Amino acid sequence: MTGDKRMTADEAVSRLASGMTIGIGGWGARRKPMALVRALLRSDVTDLTVVSYGGPDVGLLAAAGKIRKLVAAFATLDSIPLEPHFRAARQRGALELTELDEAMVMWGLTAAAHRLPFMPVRAGLGSDVMRVNPGLRTVTSPYADREELVAVPALALDAALVHLNRADAFGNAQYLGPDPYFDDLFCEAAREAYVSCERLVESAGFTADGTAPQTLLVQRHCVTGVIETPGGAHFTSCVPDYGRDEAFQAAYAKAAVDPAAWQEFTRRFLSGDEDAYRAAVAEFTGEAT
Repeated sequence: MTGDKRMTADEAVSRLASGMTIGIGGWGARRKPMALVRALLRSDVTDLTVVSYGGPDVGLLAAAGKIRKLVAAFATLDSIPLEPHFRAARQRGALELTELDEAMVMWGLTAAAHRLPFMPVRAGLGSDVMRVNPGLRTVTSPYADREELVAVPALALDAALVHLNRADAFGNAQYLGPDPYFDDLFCEAAREAYVSCERLVESAGFTADGTAPQTLLVQRHCVTGVIETPGGAHFTSCVPDYGRDEAFQAAYAKAAVDPAAWQEFTRRFLSGDEDAYRAAVAEFTGEAT
């Protein structure tokens, strides 16, 4: 897909279908594409396989019953160690889990990005990762060392959802924070990729202020759609544009463990569109200050 790729979050989600394998970028409670996740919550899409360095994206989709299988190294809110909806879903057996080492997820995405069936890695050897994933196989190096390695299968994605600080209309996207969080691998491993951003810029604007060109993490050739969503990572962080909303995250985590409180949280924050969400968050922030 070439040319102008701008679309809305709902238009992007309308291109997804039940049963897909969806990769979600970011890391824990950092730079998650939450506006796209909220659009996914509003859709009829379900029965998903989700690949993620999990945070509230996993929690919200699990709470809504949209995840059939999760492939992840963890599901955390960072300042809150375990994502509460993920924990509840696991305790009631609501989803299938493939739990991998963090590096194994990275190399699985790398294999998919290079259209390889697997990547040989040392990660996982000598650990319970091999025990809890009996389907994993090892391979022996064909060279003189004859080293045994884990054959991490490719994590091929039907679609990827990521959030970057800046993007242009053609699908080039830039991160300005301290870590890329493998968002480029998610996009390259996917058949389609949807990039939300804090702000759309002209292509020349990426480096106009002296910003290093290597911050141009995602290239247009692997992007299907671009969605401008200021605050689109809320309540996760999107440094340097904003940090994690700890007060809101605490309210989210508290509501998650009480069905009545979660019903009220959903009514207040997740029953409308993105504009309604922002208005509800602004009201919440005013109450908290």
